[in-house]
Amino acid sequence: MFGYVTPLKDELKIREYEEFKSYYCGLCFHIKKHFGNLPRMILNYDMTFLALLLDSLSPKETFPTSKVCMTNPIKKKPVLLDNQALFYAAAMNVALVYFKLLDDEHDDHSLKSKTLATILKPYKNKFPTSMDEICSIIEANLNKLTLLEENKSFSSIDEIADPFSLIVAHIFKDYPFEIVEDNATTREHLFHFGYCLGKWIYIIDAVDDLKKDMEKNKFNPLDFLYNKENLSFEELFPKIKDRVSFTLLNCGSSVKEHLEKLPLQRNEAILHNIISLGMMDKYTKVTHNCNCKDQTKRRKR
Repeated sequence: MFGYVTPLKDELKIREYEEFKSYYCGLCFHIKKHFGNLPRMILNYDMTFLALLLDSLSPKETFPTSKVCMTNPIKKKPVLLDNQALFYAAAMNVALVYFKLLDDEHDDHSLKSKTLATILKPYKNKFPTSMDEICSIIEANLNKLTLLEENKSFSSIDEIADPFSLIVAHIFKDYPFEIVEDNATTREHLFHFGYCLGKWIYIIDAVDDLKKDMEKNKFNPLDFLYNKENLSFEELFPKIKDRVSFTLLNCGSSVKEHLEKLPLQRNEAILHNIISLGMMDKYTKVTHNCNCKDQTKRRKR
């Protein structure tokens, strides 16, 4: 469930895009510094967004440093270093992938997932004790999600999306470092912001995977909930598109609403680009049966 929360690059100013990249590259450097080189391979844009937002609430501003890296050893690029939000995002990046691999191993009895989880475990053990509680929340809710999917003991998209939504909500709310106006109200806005964003990610991922899951006879919550007549994807999707679109647009609107209630200190234009334009771009592509994951792979080639 990664890679959906990204900016719409064409609508960013050059300076804004360079600032966003300084967080993305900074996340990579923080993973290397605190966890090692191997976990850098699991870097994703959603955790860049996490760092971007949380650093926007930090009372202390950090500034980019010019660095070279292994992907571009000649040209220097702006990178944010020694940044608390990026350290936290790096840890959450490792934690989410680690627990997801354990979940995949349980679901599919995947040797590959088991091997990768075993490799990542020592890096996960490097987390400070201040992150023990959030890791427990991630693990508990992924286990709950697995049980719901296995037993098919849910009756609505809200119910099945709830565990993942709670994971994202707590990742934002339980940030272990100081933020401006650090009180119960601000933390509650972060919780609701994360919850709505997590729900949006879970559902957009289900829509994006629907055709592939149906072809491979794999579980998909939308297929389970709405395909009582055993329809093909081409028959099913037009029937459920309006219902799914309503939920996604409602989640997106709530995310924007809670963003506007946060006391942002910086990066406002980039954050609003991601929430208002980037998420809408992903929504449009996915709901028009345009597979974003495949497109991303083609662009990387």
